[in-house]
Amino acid sequence: MSHTDLFRIDSHKLIFHPHRVAQWLAGSNIYPVYMEISPVGCCNHRCTFCALDFAGYKPRFLDKELIGLRLTELGSLGVKSVLYGGEGEPLLHPDIAGIIQETCAAGIDTALSTNGTLLTSALAEQILPSLKWIKVSVNAGTPATYSAIHRTLPEDFQQVLSNIASAAQFIKSSGLTCTLGVQAVLLPENASEMEQLAMLVKEAGGEYLVIKPYSQHHKSLTRTYEKIDYSPLLHLSEKLDSFNDEDFRVIFRSNPINKMQNVERGYERCLALPFWSYIDAGGNVWGCSAFLEDERFLYGNIYEEDFKRIWEGEKRSKSLEFVACELNSDCCRTNCRMDEINLYLWELTHPGGHVNFI
Repeated sequence: MSHTDLFRIDSHKLIFHPHRVAQWLAGSNIYPVYMEISPVGCCNHRCTFCALDFAGYKPRFLDKELIGLRLTELGSLGVKSVLYGGEGEPLLHPDIAGIIQETCAAGIDTALSTNGTLLTSALAEQILPSLKWIKVSVNAGTPATYSAIHRTLPEDFQQVLSNIASAAQFIKSSGLTCTLGVQAVLLPENASEMEQLAMLVKEAGGEYLVIKPYSQHHKSLTRTYEKIDYSPLLHLSEKLDSFNDEDFRVIFRSNPINKMQNVERGYERCLALPFWSYIDAGGNVWGCSAFLEDERFLYGNIYEEDFKRIWEGEKRSKSLEFVACELNSDCCRTNCRMDEINLYLWELTHPGGHVNFI
């Protein structure tokens, strides 16, 4: 792990859940450690690299009362964390503050991924005390490039930076533990602005800037960046190191960039699905976000059943059997969220020799 990556963003954290891993190794049915939930299907931006453009930005919203019931259930089942993000912009949900507060009240660590345009001071003061972290997507260092990539108004760029600064000030003045970070997808159009972005994020009070590679979703309508070559951009890592100090880090994700050049995954099938899940804005529970709208990965719907029944149901059982026996990992998304966890689990279940000589 890089000394700049204090939150193991470029690695994984399943090693901190040995009891759950031991239960899984013993063949027990385990509940997710982590879940992603999409409160809304629509978005106020149309980013050129959007992985979930195929979902159609549907104007659907999870029911606050229902999700509140399911969150209480998830907490009791042992779910440790929930990230609100998904197909749309979560802050478009009119009840997002209450949903985030209820998630925290259920004993679940709560996080938010947002484009930040709607992160007003009033909303920030409602949600930040309940969040472990918030990550804002800012994919350029100037208004013009930001507008072109996010496909929104240039004025949104300064608005987002102002919102970040306001949130950072509130976190500091209130003594909150919420970590405020920014993320950028590295593209040919914005590569020359990453130093400028790092400076702006640091000045605004962000605690880190993650710069990560684009990963082609198999179902994405956009194919603009499918064959992107990051070799000429690796030098940026050294330049961005100059921004690092005790209060700010730039996490340049060299590891996944290098993986894109390597066709070998290091595991033959996905083992990570029991440890996480995804709920879309329509209440559907999926085994993997890379296979949204693929019925083979659909477990059920929280409007129709409680989560326990869905997780222990026949659909999920058949899905896991399919993944274990038929799914070729080459069909999976490069640098998927569970890639490092799969490497870890594969080594656990396929150890080399002399493992007892620790």
